[in-house]
Parts: sequence; structure tokens; C-alpha cells
Amino acid sequence: MFGLRLQAVQCLDSALGLPAGTNGERSHTPSPPNSPELHNESCSIAPLTPSQSPRNEVRTRRSTPFSVVVAIDFGTTSSGYAFSFVSDPEAIHMMRKWEGGDPGVANQKTPTSLLLTPEGLFHSFGYMARDSYHDLDPEEARDWLYFEKFKMRIHSTSDLSMKTELEAVNGKAVQALEVFAHALRFFKRQAVQELKDQCPALPQHDAIRWVITVPAIWKQPAKQFMREAAYLAGLVPSENPEQLLIALEPEAASIYCRKLRLNQLIDLSYKPQANGLAPDHPIDSSFRQAREQLRRSRHSRTFLVESGVGELWSEMQAGDRYIVADCGGGTVDLTVHQIEQPQGTLKELYKASGGPYGAVGVDLAFEKLLCQIFGEDFIATFKAKRPAAWVDLTIAFEARKRTAAPHRANPLNISLPFSFIDFYRKHRGQNVETALKRSSVNLVKWSSQGMLRMSSEAMNELFQPTISQIVSHIGDLMKKPEVKGIKFLFLVGGFAESAMLQHAIQSAFSSLCRVIIPQDVGLTILKGAVLFGLDPTIVRVRRSPLTYGVGVLNKFVEGKHPKEKLLVKEGKNWCTDIFEKFVSVDQSVALGEVVQRSYCPARLEQRKIIINVYCCATDDVVYITDPGVRKCGTISLDLDELDASSSPKRSRREIRASMQFGDTEIKVTAMDVQTSKTVRASIDFLSN
Repeated sequence: MFGLRLQAVQCLDSALGLPAGTNGERSHTPSPPNSPELHNESCSIAPLTPSQSPRNEVRTRRSTPFSVVVAIDFGTTSSGYAFSFVSDPEAIHMMRKWEGGDPGVANQKTPTSLLLTPEGLFHSFGYMARDSYHDLDPEEARDWLYFEKFKMRIHSTSDLSMKTELEAVNGKAVQALEVFAHALRFFKRQAVQELKDQCPALPQHDAIRWVITVPAIWKQPAKQFMREAAYLAGLVPSENPEQLLIALEPEAASIYCRKLRLNQLIDLSYKPQANGLAPDHPIDSSFRQAREQLRRSRHSRTFLVESGVGELWSEMQAGDRYIVADCGGGTVDLTVHQIEQPQGTLKELYKASGGPYGAVGVDLAFEKLLCQIFGEDFIATFKAKRPAAWVDLTIAFEARKRTAAPHRANPLNISLPFSFIDFYRKHRGQNVETALKRSSVNLVKWSSQGMLRMSSEAMNELFQPTISQIVSHIGDLMKKPEVKGIKFLFLVGGFAESAMLQHAIQSAFSSLCRVIIPQDVGLTILKGAVLFGLDPTIVRVRRSPLTYGVGVLNKFVEGKHPKEKLLVKEGKNWCTDIFEKFVSVDQSVALGEVVQRSYCPARLEQRKIIINVYCCATDDVVYITDPGVRKCGTISLDLDELDASSSPKRSRREIRASMQFGDTEIKVTAMDVQTSKTVRASIDFLSN
């Protein structure tokens, strides 16, 4: 059974435990062992009536058992790693400079591209994978397995499991878990080698705490999937899950923004001049100047951060609210935080939101434009027959996409690979220039240099659908009562480097709040993930993205419960399928806060308890059969054999399970109340 395997927390007297009987003893409200919820007798349970209020667990800061934190920012379009030594937490070291790269693009990270041999063995990752694939003979390339921008599939797959498959560019399928494990294994090798070079005395085992970033809008199955891929890649053993943290991308950015100095950010807020006119220089020029200055000054890959908070944060008061908009390649992730003083911790005010509105949307719009010009059937055939050439074309578009700006007058030229021009002539019997003239697309012309010449209007049209969704989503979020009074809007992520997106966000929101972009915007999440690894308690309160609970039996009440829910067992009337909530959607849950439930095995010799977990996007759910409720996971409790001499024959065994919803992942621990021994507990979201 896959899931998180954690040591049980110390259990205090529970306000969520068993109701006291009239004689001071605990009374039991068992479920019949053969109820509809409990199909397998060997895994049947008897829930005990709990109260509903969660309780804070006392947290103590322990000495860190690791020497260094390594964070991997696993992005849709590009990825990278950074690290920091616990002994010097103010210094964040970025990964070594990658070989390869594109003209005009700073290669601080490497493309999220993976190349496997025709036999499915690892060949290369990043620029090397992309360039090696490009250099293959067209016929040979059809047998090699090349993956790019594959992270989005984990978000979009509704029935994600350990057996989910990904299609390579050539259409062949490989298990997704293997693909992700190959990528993570690559980063492990790179990071460990660099650490050995810098610190030869670093212990081989347990010296590294690993952090992997994921979008905040990812559901529990996707987070667990990434954890399982990390286990398969050998980052950490599954027996030591605490060695790996899952960081939420906008949270990581928020943590890093706390450290910013004024000279490390660009303020896009609208500031009218004395004559009432807007500034006469476009925002993209100031951003590019700052980025170029930063690039020229970066002789070292080490960034120093404030030991406390940065100058911007020192202006903020307790209770000030701000939004972090993480605009990446695949998704846009929004989180709302409030500052808690004097400790400087962060409190989430509204559940993470967003959607698939990343920069990939612009790429898809470009592909749609090509289909409009050359025909959908031709583009599909070209991608299948000349996959490496198709990758070349997307790279050429990516370079031009990065230079697009809202006030640009000159057209953008996109090189068409020779194989595209030749393949079209052979396939259609005419040249690409003729196709352009005959198409209904007027804003794209043919250049005699063998290029598509896109007008600025044509490029704007490619950006608009994606940007409009981002602006609309931020606008809807700002209208929520919980989000009123926003002071700052931080724009981060790779897509935030786009002048097109910056201009749209500035126009829409700079009159409502200060719009801030960190100078090194593409590395903000990576740096923040390192800081999160050094201190995971910095985000003290989060919001539950869904309502979670279990199905239980309650006493049947005539007139209240529907007749079809009636179950008669041993002369008693029970109502089946009652949804008992652990936590409600958008409920504030503090770090370390636990929800406890007690369960009794149906039989003394029972060795395993299986509990189905259900979820829903609303909080008004009554039954697990209500519309919108679905089974999302299972909790497994593995029971040791009881010593017959220490267990009275008639006593029922009580197992107390403690669930934590305030962390980046849902966690479960358990203990045997009678023996006070830890019970092996796991929660699995991937086997449904």
C-alpha cells in the first residue's frame, strides 16, 4: 500500500475521542460489522462517536538531522535546483550553469525535456536531451522516446494512478511514474555531485532534506504521485518520508518575497506624473533593463537573503494582505496570505485557486494557427512523421514569444525548419507561400528568408485568450469578501517575465494595489522552496481545498433520514452512508492541528483496518451518496497481534487515528490506546 508512512504523534487526552458514559466509563456506538460500508469482514471497522472540534498539537522545534536542503523546481517548461547549507541559511546556491541554451534566454534552468532510448533507458535531460533529439536522423528519431511539458498531464488526469501512462512525441506510451522518476533521478545526480565537489565531508546518507515544488491547485493524488516518483528515483527511502517535503509553488514564492530588498523588485503600480499623464516609457523596457543588469552582475551563483525580513516587508503591518500570482508554463496558481506579527509567519486567507492558464496556452494557440494555415491533418502528420523537426519549430516560436511586447511595432519572424517546407511541398504538392496566400489568416505573411512573418496584432491574438483568463481569475478572487483590502499583488513564475502579461496585469490591477515583480522572477519559487525546506513552519495556517470525511452509521431517525438508508441489524435501526466530516472546504487549519477519530476492529484477531475517505467541493454534504461526493482515498491501519494475557476477552480494541490537514500534504498517524504503541498508518490517494 502506497502512502505516507509516519511515526505516531504523542496523543493527549482527546476532545475528539469517545463520549463518556454515565458511570464515567466510555460508551461505544459500534457499527454493525456487515454494514454496506464494510463489504470485507476482514477490513471492517466500528466507528466511535466523535466530537467535531479539532485540537492543536503541541509543536516543539527539533534539531535538524540534515546538513543541507536541496530544492527541485519541477516546472512544466523548465526546471532546476538550488541548495543551502543549514549552517549558512542566508546563502542560497543556484545550480551549475547548464550546457546548451537558446539565444537571448538566460539558462538558469533547463528545459523539462527527457530523452529515453528506444528500449526505454535514460539517455539525457534538459538541453542535452533536446539537442540530442534534434541531431537524430528523422527516421531514427521516430523510435526514440522524447517527452516535454509532461507535468501538465498529472494535473489534467482525473483518474491518476501508479499505472497512468504518458505519450512520447512519437506516440509511444511509457508509465508516467517512470518518466518523472527519470527526471528526478537526473536532478539528484547533478545536485549530489555538486555538493560532493563543494563539501567532500558531507555524509552519504540522510544529510539532505529534499524539497519538490508542485502547483498549489494540485489535488492530493498528484502530490502523492510526485512523492512516489521521488521514492522510485531514490531521493529518499519510503521509510523516511520526512526527508522529503512537497512545497506549494505560490507559497514558496511568498516565503521568498518576505526577504526582498527594494532594489530587488520592480513596482508596476500606476503612478501618475505631475501633469497627470502616464509615464512615457513602457514597463517592459524597465523590466528588461533590470534583468539585464542582474545578468551582467551575476558572477556568482550564490544569492544572499536577509536573515530577517526585507525592506518591503518591514513596511507591512500585522494583518496586511497580499496575493501571490504564480504564472508558470502550465498553470496559474493564486494564493492569498496575511502576515502575522510579531513572529512574521504567514496565514492563508482563501483556498488556493487557479487553473491551466500558463504560457503553454500561447503555444497551443500558435499550433492552432498553423492548423488554420496548413491544415489540421497536415500538422498531425508532420508531428508524427518528423517529431524532431516539430520540436525545432516550437523552439523557434518560444524564442519569438519571449520578445513579444504590447507596444511592439515590428513584425516577429519565426523560422520554419527546412524539413517542414520540404515535407509540405511533398505532402500537398504546393509550397508554403501558396498555403499562406490561400488561407484566411491575413496577419501572417511569408518572408523570402524562409520565415513566417507575424504582425504584432497576430502575436497579441495568440496571447489574449490565456491572459484574459488570468486577469479574470485574479479579478474574481479580489471580489471575494475574505480577500478585500489587498495591499500587494506579487507576480512570479516564468510567464511573469512576459511583457504582454505584465502590461495586462498592470492595466487591470495597479489602481487597486501595488503590483510587484521580483527582479529574478523565474527563480523566485526555487529560492523560496529552499527557504521552506529550512523552515517548513513559516506558513502557520492553510485553507482546506475540499471537504474531507468518512462514511459512518448513525441511529436511524424517522422523518429525518430517508427510508432507503435504513439498515436493521441485531434489532437496531441504523442510517447508512452518513458523511462525517474531518474538515470543511476553505476551513482554516493550523499547522500541527490534528483531527482525531477512534475505531474498533470488528474482531479481536483483525490485523488491518481499511477506512474509505470521501471528498466534496462543498460543505453542505449529508451523505456519501450525495451529488459531487466521491471516494478519494483510503486510510490503512496495520494492527499488531495483541498479547492475550494483557487483553481482557470482552474489551474492544480502540485505535486512535490522528489526521493533519494543515500541511502541504494530508498526513495520518495512529496509536493503540490500550498499549500506547504506534500503529503503522498510511493514507493512499492513488488507488481509486
